[in-house]
Amino acid sequence: MSQISQLQAMDAGTRRREARTVIASSYLGSTIEYYDFLLYATAAAVVFPKVFFSGADEWVGVVAAYGTFAAGYVARPLGGIIFGHFGDRLGRKNMLIVSMLVMGIASTLIGLVPGAAVAGAWGAVMLVILRVCQGIAVGGEWGGAALMALEHSESGKRGFAASFVNAGAPTGAVLGTLVMGAFAALPNEQFLAWGWRVPFLLSFVLLGIGMFVRLKVSESPIFKAALEQEKAEREHAERDNTQPTVPGSASARREIPLLQVLRRPKTLIFTMLAGAAGFALQVVLATFSVTYAVSKGADRQGVLYAFAAASFVSIAFVIMGGRLSDKLGRRPVMVGGLVLFILYLTPMFQLLSSNNIGLIFVAFAVGLMIHSTLFGPLAAFVSEQFGTTSRYTGASLGYQLATLLGAGFTPGIVAQIFKDSGQDTAAVVWYLAIMSVVSIVFILLTREPKNNDLQAVRS
Repeated sequence: MSQISQLQAMDAGTRRREARTVIASSYLGSTIEYYDFLLYATAAAVVFPKVFFSGADEWVGVVAAYGTFAAGYVARPLGGIIFGHFGDRLGRKNMLIVSMLVMGIASTLIGLVPGAAVAGAWGAVMLVILRVCQGIAVGGEWGGAALMALEHSESGKRGFAASFVNAGAPTGAVLGTLVMGAFAALPNEQFLAWGWRVPFLLSFVLLGIGMFVRLKVSESPIFKAALEQEKAEREHAERDNTQPTVPGSASARREIPLLQVLRRPKTLIFTMLAGAAGFALQVVLATFSVTYAVSKGADRQGVLYAFAAASFVSIAFVIMGGRLSDKLGRRPVMVGGLVLFILYLTPMFQLLSSNNIGLIFVAFAVGLMIHSTLFGPLAAFVSEQFGTTSRYTGASLGYQLATLLGAGFTPGIVAQIFKDSGQDTAAVVWYLAIMSVVSIVFILLTREPKNNDLQAVRS
């Protein structure tokens, strides 16, 4: 009996328990990975300009720190290709374990990198190398976690299930910002000397927890079914001394997954451009907006806590966005979120410049809630575009190219635009609005994937 048949043969209660276990594991793993990855964003906003790029003009140091931040996004597509290849060949679960191990070790080591006062420019070089390792790890993590949740869930609930993976991003942001914010209460000299390092060193503890949970989950039944189908076709071909010739059959798994994806470049390109603005808006909230609010006189710790509280509120909205997309479709929900965010950009920056922590919290909370309606369906929207035997590679590469295009260079670009315009946020608003319009166009040009058959070997 195939893995799909076995899953269907389970009673409803067993299927639901299995799905809940996998979704919880994906959520926890994603939370830990994004704690590590987004903790760097917070540090790049409030620490690295002073520790690794001291002596430069304030905003020059910020731009340089955001440059190291971008290195992680440059590496994410590479991680998607590497982990996607082996995830489509060997299985989703094993790659999730490896990606978490790489992330945990790299993040812990960031907490040990000496600053410019000790190592000079070499400190920044080590920072970039470890940031690249983080990027490769999270590039492999997202695809595997999303597919495990998606491929274990029932039809009609895929957006809801996959949204938990993306909900790990704000959850990780909450944890990272709270921990960094707690140490930001130290006197400035102590915080810059050693306080900021402790949150990174705690990554090693989270790594142990994550590995314990990851080892307990089961492999995707859809992936196992594809392996069984391929094995059966291969045995049949060997028995008959022929080669299977059915177009799109499971035997196509012998082909490199990346080549399968690149044979349909339109899907990859449209997916990348459709998701880019969502990541641009997300990363601006996590980096530039924090720096901007602090530069207007707001208390650094207060701003960090305001962002953490707003991120916590947004977790539920990410899941609600995924659930809503199961009913209305991925595209309408995502387009609606982008349109609302375009309208919100100008008042958001007005609130951030108020030097009032309550209003700054409102700015973050409303922004993240709007963004969540886009971010919730995104995992399912991307993953459902590809067939089983190239889904890990295709989804990972499309998603990570979107992060590179939308988020990788956006903090540095936005900071440079802000600096060159005489610190005028109107220029930043226009830049983000144009990016959002581009993504809206490509979401509308991409097919609605809500009802796609995930059991198809190729699509």
